[in-house]
Amino acid sequence: MPDTAKAMTVTTVAALVLATAYSVALGGSGWVWFAWVVLVLVTLGMVTARER
Repeated sequence: MPDTAKAMTVTTVAALVLATAYSVALGGSGWVWFAWVVLVLVTLGMVTARER
């Protein structure tokens, strides 16, 4: 896996931790989780595109 894909994976996991902490502290927000899902899809796209 290239360095950019690894960095995106780390960023995605960090965003998951932050989104979870935000939801616990301030209550759930659909926009936070929507943004995280978009980030996951972009990360998956990068990983699969680089593997080919």
